[in-house]
Amino acid sequence: MGKQALINVDYTVDFVADDGKLTCGKPGQAIEEKIVSITKDFIEAGDYVVFAIDAHEEEDTLHPETALFPPHNIVGTEGQVLYGSLASVYAENNDKSNVYYYDKTRYSAFAGTDLEIKLRERGIDELHIVGVCTDICVLHTAVDAYNKGFNIVVHKDAVASFNAAGHEWALGHFENTLGAKVV
Repeated sequence: MGKQALINVDYTVDFVADDGKLTCGKPGQAIEEKIVSITKDFIEAGDYVVFAIDAHEEEDTLHPETALFPPHNIVGTEGQVLYGSLASVYAENNDKSNVYYYDKTRYSAFAGTDLEIKLRERGIDELHIVGVCTDICVLHTAVDAYNKGFNIVVHKDAVASFNAAGHEWALGHFENTLGAKVV
C-alpha cells in the first residue's frame, strides 16, 4: 500500500466569508469544522498536507478567469488568507516538513505547479481532497489526479460550492467517472 496526502483547495476568505469576492457563503462555512478536523488528523499522522491556494494578480487582463469571475484571491489581500480556524491550523504547523503551501493560478492544483513532483517524491498514490468549489477547483484537481493515475478520495462533508446543482453533479462525477471514493 502506498501513502496518502491531503489536498486542501482554496479554503480562503474570498471563497468562504459572507463578504468574500466569490463566496460559497453558508455551504462553505458549514464545512469549516470538518476541513479543520481532517487537516489536523493528516498533520498529526505525519501524512503530507498540501494547501493549494488560488492566487491572482490585480487587473490581470490576460488570465482566462478575468472574463468569467469577479476579481478574487488577489495576492496580498485579506481575501487570499485561509478562512476561519484553518488559518490557525496552518500557522501552527507551517514549519513542519509534511505541510506544504503554495499559490496556484488555475483551477487545478496540478496546473503549472510542482505538486505532482512533490507527491511522487514521497511515494504518494492516494489523494484526499477537501475545499471549494466542488464543481470548479476541486473538480479540476480531481480530474488531473485521475489522469495522472492517483487514487482519489473526496470528503463530501468537506467540499462546497456556490452552485448547489454543480456541487451534486460533481460528487456523482467523482464517483462514476473518476472512480473516486466519496466518503
